Amino acid sequence: MKFLKLGLASLAVSTALFAGNYNIDASHTNAGFTVKHMMITNVTGKFNDIAGTFEFDEKTKKLKSINGEIITASIDTANEKRDEHLKSDELFGVEKFPKITFKSTKIEKDKVQGELTIKGVTKTVSLDLETSDIITDPWGKQRTGFSLNGKIKRSDFGITWNKALETGGVAVSDEVKLNVDIEGILAN
Repeated sequence: MKFLKLGLASLAVSTALFAGNYNIDASHTNAGFTVKHMMITNVTGKFNDIAGTFEFDEKTKKLKSINGEIITASIDTANEKRDEHLKSDELFGVEKFPKITFKSTKIEKDKVQGELTIKGVTKTVSLDLETSDIITDPWGKQRTGFSLNGKIKRSDFGITWNKALETGGVAVSDEVKLNVDIEGILAN
């Protein structure tokens, strides 16, 4: 019995040795989105201020957890007038809701499930996951990364502003495609 306990303890310690905690490298991370405009074309945007951490099992090359936040006022669609409207109370309400957060709750093979909070509303979302290799950069820092992709309905988070078109349809689709590419640096 003593050997069994010792064996289980050794297994737990050795597994923990391979799991690394990483800080998100914001300069090499992209939190983007795509939304249909006037039912004709896709408009893309991103958030420029991103922070967070994730745990990555270096032995199995699997993501174990992620915790991240985005500053909503950093929204960037390459159109200043549109960005100001997106920051307004009609849409993101950045003064009252300065952050978007995501915390993983379950990770399996190629799926990440987690709690996404936008405008004070928290919903469980499921995102497709693609992980990368671990490398050591030219400055001796260990890096890895992953991509998350999925779809949400903005109305689920209280972002309901829209305009009806005379020809039918609406100015902005309810469905938003998310595409997030995260690179992290192993924390010391």
